[in-house]
Amino acid sequence: MSFYRDFNDKDAIADWNTGERRPYQTITVTRLAPTIGAEISGIDLSAPIADEQLEEIRRALDENLALIFRDQNLTTAQHKAFARRFGNLHRHELAANTAVAGATPDPEILGWKTGKESRFTAGDGWHADVSCDEFPIWGSQLRVTKTPGFGAGDTAFANMYLAYDSLSAPIKALLDGLTAIHDGGHAWTAGYGAKPEAGKVYPSAEHPVAPVHPRTGRRYLYVNSAFTTRIVQLTQDESDSLLALLFRHIEKALAFQVRIHWTENALLFWDNWATQHHAVWDYYPEERWGERASIVIGDRPRA
Repeated sequence: MSFYRDFNDKDAIADWNTGERRPYQTITVTRLAPTIGAEISGIDLSAPIADEQLEEIRRALDENLALIFRDQNLTTAQHKAFARRFGNLHRHELAANTAVAGATPDPEILGWKTGKESRFTAGDGWHADVSCDEFPIWGSQLRVTKTPGFGAGDTAFANMYLAYDSLSAPIKALLDGLTAIHDGGHAWTAGYGAKPEAGKVYPSAEHPVAPVHPRTGRRYLYVNSAFTTRIVQLTQDESDSLLALLFRHIEKALAFQVRIHWTENALLFWDNWATQHHAVWDYYPEERWGERASIVIGDRPRA
């Protein structure tokens, strides 16, 4: 039986909060909020990870969507090795331009450095990573290698299962069968001022607005203000209005959001299809550096 029924908003959140979860045998899972987020302890990610432990991490991700592992003193190679246990590593269009602090560019690592001279910071707005790809990133793993002081620089997450479930029945019916364009140029050129190499364009892809997740069978909302530009089956005015409604729905619903606080040597792992996230830039003029390895699984969101 599916986890979900035809919920109204309050019932959806209540069922997510109280749904029965099997105990874990090889890791400790401490939930950070009722609807999303957990801290994982009892594991050393720099050491070989047994298959049983790996499957429990997968289940914890299915149940909590965003996991933080604290006190993990990882090298970039160890970070990438852990990410590879879940799929192939994504190669970001901007990776060559974002190596942190003069490091050698690595196409499988997206790095950044935000400081007092920065015009913007990566991820400062609700989004899913690189949804413009034909086979978009399924999972992302981030290490913040330099944290600002005074508890700043959180990453906020929103649960896209609940974003979909808390919509009214008429809006859900409207979303059935709709697809949307996700455009890399909208995020990176219009947003960051980045330009593709000569003779190339940034990727663009068409995905269902409300796909079914391949691991859980649950429907989730898959549009985001960074990349999504148009709903294909609607007029431009209709598309703009519906997307604005959905974007605002995600932004304002604190009941299915969490802010995850960074500590030194932490690694954050999230389901990039069933969540959106927002890097909170509240630390000017302090600096925040990070490295992200992301995972593709050879599949795309499907209706």
